[in-house]
Amino acid sequence: MIKQQAVYRKEIFMERHGFAMKIKKGQMNAYRKKLGEIWPELTGFLDRNEISNFSIWNAEDLIFGYYENQDNRCKGEGEKAEIAVLTEKIQDTFDWISTPGQDMRLMYHNFGIVRKNKELIRHRVFMTRLKDGCEEEYKARHDRLVAERGETADPGPDSNFSIWSAGGYIFGYDEIDTTMETEETIASREATVSWEMRQLEIMDWITNDVDWMTGEVHADVKRLAWHN
Repeated sequence: MIKQQAVYRKEIFMERHGFAMKIKKGQMNAYRKKLGEIWPELTGFLDRNEISNFSIWNAEDLIFGYYENQDNRCKGEGEKAEIAVLTEKIQDTFDWISTPGQDMRLMYHNFGIVRKNKELIRHRVFMTRLKDGCEEEYKARHDRLVAERGETADPGPDSNFSIWSAGGYIFGYDEIDTTMETEETIASREATVSWEMRQLEIMDWITNDVDWMTGEVHADVKRLAWHN
């Protein structure tokens, strides 16, 4: 079983977590407004509980959140109650896709070498919708990528690359070190096209990652919030 951890920062192992919601029709403005209202309380909770690299992303009516916390740190009843109070203040604007308090299914990981300095990081966050009955095939394809890489940590430019699944959706998070990026070669571009065309057999894109290839128009990903 793959544990969603192995980030090494400040001599503490960290776990990665993701959550997802769907905004109710006509409630996006209300969600953003209420998120701003609870933000001071929310960030205070994150700091007290050593939750770091917290971010919230939006595409169409979907919300995807990512955060890291200390390995095996369990929430006490007081912390759970505090989360419930904060959630209640914004709950009427969305429906859960993931299960509150539980991790989504981890479909892929490439944790790489962690960069503590986030100033030179470019994010790639994406969302797709799986075709019916294709979740296991998606997982199997990505398991093969993990097996091919073996136990060697990817030096980059990617790090913290994780993909989750919940409610028939796929949510991906990746931190890309811009100082390590190079021009794409013809061979790597052909490999990308080949991979994405195969993926289109089992999923439909929500975000605009393959617009350059398919000519279709998909949603941009917006980062609504971030707290280190």
